[in-house]
Amino acid sequence: MLLFGWLASISYGQIERIEPPFWWTDMHSNTLQVMCYGPEIAKYEVAIEGITSIDITRTENDNYLFIKIDTKDIKPGVFSINFKEDDKIVFSKPYEFRSRRENSSLRKGFDSSDVMYLIMPDRFSNGDIHNDSHKETIEKVNRSNPGGRHGGDIQGIINHLEYLKDLGVTAVWSTPLLEDNEPTYSYHTYAQSDLYKIDPRYGTNEDYKRLASEMHKLDMKLIMDYVTNHWGSQHWMIKDVPAKDWIHQWPEGFKRSNYRMTTQFDTHASKIDRKGCMNGWFDTTMPDMNQSNSLVLNYIIQNAIWWIEYADLDGFRVDTYSYNDKHGIAAWTKAIMDEYPDFNIVGEVWMHDQSQISYWQKDSKIGAIDTYNSYLPSVMDFTLHDAIMVMFNEDEDSWDKGMIRAYDNFTHDFLYANTNNILLFAGNHDTNRINEVYQSDINKYKMVMTLIFTTRGIPQIYYGDEIGMLGNRDKKDDGDIRKDFPGGWSDDKRSAFLGASVSAKTGGRTNDEEAYHSFTKKVLHWRKNNEAIHKGELLQYIPVNNVYVYFRHTEKESVMVIINNGNESQEIDITRFKEGIKQFVKGKDIITDTTIDMTENITILSKTSMIIELH
Repeated sequence: MLLFGWLASISYGQIERIEPPFWWTDMHSNTLQVMCYGPEIAKYEVAIEGITSIDITRTENDNYLFIKIDTKDIKPGVFSINFKEDDKIVFSKPYEFRSRRENSSLRKGFDSSDVMYLIMPDRFSNGDIHNDSHKETIEKVNRSNPGGRHGGDIQGIINHLEYLKDLGVTAVWSTPLLEDNEPTYSYHTYAQSDLYKIDPRYGTNEDYKRLASEMHKLDMKLIMDYVTNHWGSQHWMIKDVPAKDWIHQWPEGFKRSNYRMTTQFDTHASKIDRKGCMNGWFDTTMPDMNQSNSLVLNYIIQNAIWWIEYADLDGFRVDTYSYNDKHGIAAWTKAIMDEYPDFNIVGEVWMHDQSQISYWQKDSKIGAIDTYNSYLPSVMDFTLHDAIMVMFNEDEDSWDKGMIRAYDNFTHDFLYANTNNILLFAGNHDTNRINEVYQSDINKYKMVMTLIFTTRGIPQIYYGDEIGMLGNRDKKDDGDIRKDFPGGWSDDKRSAFLGASVSAKTGGRTNDEEAYHSFTKKVLHWRKNNEAIHKGELLQYIPVNNVYVYFRHTEKESVMVIINNGNESQEIDITRFKEGIKQFVKGKDIITDTTIDMTENITILSKTSMIIELH
């Protein structure tokens, strides 16, 4: 059980924290909840000079005051929050309201025209060796420890934005960068200890804002990994919780989640099982937040909006989305989307059935059955990932194996409210590396990425996959799938950020790495300007002989994709695909730059893909 604590470092009459630290005028919501923290601060009365419409909430912990402010008519400026006793001002705290960026509410989030690149910042590049360890955080740098901190940081990402731009990436999703002060395994950063502070080993809040600015100069988007379900055990509020129900506590002490997300919509689920999923802790160091507490909910809503406005963000990826109180997380999501209607949020719903995943997407047909709407624009296609992890090792034609797995996945698309707003991936920081699964077979990599880059949805690639990096968490540990990117550290012998042509002088990519990289780059740059891939309808054909054919098409454009997962070359009878080919008589395979006569049968080699732009 967590009991109220006392932070001895706070002196009488001081505010240790005020959050949000500042706010903006002309927001969609006219209500602001300001949290003030200090010793016995609840005994004071509060008045704000120039603001008359306020309401005070006290909790059972006297170290907190929550001030609700009506911001409707507030103009930019600094206001004095006066803390009074016996009608006398004991001390004051300035609070600032700022002007918003022009058209801030109209910011455009990521969409299916983007390609998202997932980075674990501690393992990508060390741009500033001076912040590898920090006096304010417990765990110090130890690059020799696979589960330790290696020193990657925000500056390292900034240093290699041109590499990402050159690769064809248009958006970057970084695993969390907020402070995680756990004594071990803190590089993961999902057990956060301060929601308003970038971890000093990654940089500063200003560095994060600068990252977004530098990305925008390159026409790239920044997606923050946001965690609503849990905080870290070292979070300062967890050490002195505002109320016992700020987090989910259990009579027996720690209780791990049963992880059965199906209880959130199972009409037959028992209350105790539903509670076991929603209120159980994700892990021992991750206290489960109670989003049904309105103070908690408002706190995380405002924190999320604060980061969007402060850092000029373009999207969120939300960790463990379906473990939250489902009504609380829906309110959180709706509040953000009301503030930024063109923003985008993708939720991690790690389930293995399309109907169960689709339940969590905005305006879900499945969710409507029990009148639930999450308001979440995008979900992750875990069922496609499940198929990708096995199907390219299934060589023989089969009723239910090989390419039929991809076909079957998309036959369930009728369950989704918006199939273009689904995140596609072959791997991430929690899965075995795709090139490990396929044993460095570049032909299989090309088939995987052909599918990810050309079917409906938003493709995401994991850092290092584009150079063939390997990793197996099942046989080793998580550190194996989160290895350092070669060249991200000044003492690395070579840099995979540099091309193979410079390897003799500076140690660039190996020839094998270059083969992965050049394929990825070629397809991504072609993809950038293809409307049929961004917005077109998907027309697919039942695979025959382990050959999968589908089209992405608009009224004016059409792309034919052929993936031959079989062990033999195949001659494709073109007459079967007239519906997709339409009036087009020629095409160009953008992988090989070969002109294709669309009036004749097409021969495709074994373990090969073709992306044919029709003309």
